[in-house]
Amino acid sequence: MVIVVSCDLLIVGGEGDLALRKLYPALYSLWINDCLPADINVLAIARRPLSQDEFLELVRSWFDHSRSAAQFDVDDWAAFTARIEYCPQDATSSEGLARLRQDQLSDPERDLVVYLATPPQIFAPICGALEAAGLVRDNTRIVVEKPLGEDRASFLAINNQLTSIFGEDQVYRIDHYLGKETVQNLLALRFANTFLEPLWNNKYIDNVQITVSEAIGVSGRWDFYDEAGAMRDMVQNHLLQLLCLAAMEPPAHLNPTAVRNEKLKVLTCLRPMDEHMVRENTVIGQYAAGAVNGEPVPGYCAEEGAKAGSDTETFVALKTYVDNWRWAGVPFYLRTGKRLSHQYSEIVVEFKQISHSIFGTRLPAGTPNRLIIRLQPDETISLELMNKVAGLDANTPLRKVTLDLSFPDDEVLGMKPDAYQRLLFDVISDNPTLFVRADEVEEAWTWVDCIQSVWRATGKQPESYTAGSWGPSRAIALVARDGRNWHEYP
Repeated sequence: MVIVVSCDLLIVGGEGDLALRKLYPALYSLWINDCLPADINVLAIARRPLSQDEFLELVRSWFDHSRSAAQFDVDDWAAFTARIEYCPQDATSSEGLARLRQDQLSDPERDLVVYLATPPQIFAPICGALEAAGLVRDNTRIVVEKPLGEDRASFLAINNQLTSIFGEDQVYRIDHYLGKETVQNLLALRFANTFLEPLWNNKYIDNVQITVSEAIGVSGRWDFYDEAGAMRDMVQNHLLQLLCLAAMEPPAHLNPTAVRNEKLKVLTCLRPMDEHMVRENTVIGQYAAGAVNGEPVPGYCAEEGAKAGSDTETFVALKTYVDNWRWAGVPFYLRTGKRLSHQYSEIVVEFKQISHSIFGTRLPAGTPNRLIIRLQPDETISLELMNKVAGLDANTPLRKVTLDLSFPDDEVLGMKPDAYQRLLFDVISDNPTLFVRADEVEEAWTWVDCIQSVWRATGKQPESYTAGSWGPSRAIALVARDGRNWHEYP
């Protein structure tokens, strides 16, 4: 699919980790699949004084370790990199940006996408410099990455800085989980299939589990992570967005406003937690030394650059409810952590047991039907069903089987984009459906702030868990006391 609009893409922080690791490989894949404007200009700016050749060598060195490297072609790479230019430039300097506008970004008829691959602390001066340089136009869009604040108040401060210069429809707040193919397929699964929608409620669903499990540690980002913790880094954005897509009502139309309106309704229906509920329904932990994939790993406070005595949580598990007609009484269990047993993310919808079994003990307890929507490492959708064991046994023995609802690998080879490909394609196409609106972020922070304020007031401390385990034992008890179990990978 070719985007016919003419577009310039300005990447601020153009030689940083995010741009090198994610953006350029994604742009290359879009380029070779004819999913970018043929005349796109990519302008990368950063303060580091690199020549064009040095910059392209740096891009290539990172590209060779990316998923897109399997698609490398010498001629395609030459054509792609001919569209990229590196300019050593202070993005907070309006004079420098004005020179860029005059020399490289002079056509006001071309759409301008500005990607801020920078810390939020410098969003305001960059946006001010863009405005002063004349680069804020009706056809300018700006992309910002999390973290967007550390609580509701700080988010509003950052957002007010953005929206004092850009309109809300020009601000694209990225959550890369929403760009995953399986997440988007969840909408199709729910709203394009007659059989499923009547079952998607508290009459038939027993519970919903959302897990984002990471085997890695803080990966050299200890200072950043210690300021955020698992609650701010993962729950407030990724897990709550996945909860919204699983729990939302059918939108009236498949357009950005309708979809995001329904997600907002879910967030407003999240049950607020008082002190008792926080104490009973939340678990936090911090990993200690252990082994992951057979390799010894240090504890959180022994990681590179760590400071002893930190009480930052690296694990969160919680139980919550969506208080509306569809979901009344259905618990939603959320879980995320670092240095866990496996690296995977999934949504598990567990259906209620049948009300009366004609099979007796041949249908053992604890074998409910489950819909498993896995986001990583492999993007799959499967449905667990009970089926008769083949043979002449008159007792009708039963076993659990899995119905695979995913495309075969050979059908999606070269067709399934990664999250950043999808999101870059959408922002260049001016389609904000998979991006997060300000009122969604604010509502999510309001709910998270309530929990964190209780943690602070009660002095709640993270429980230690061994790296390579499934987290603190209380996280298992959180579900077990309800007569349920976490769905474990694989």
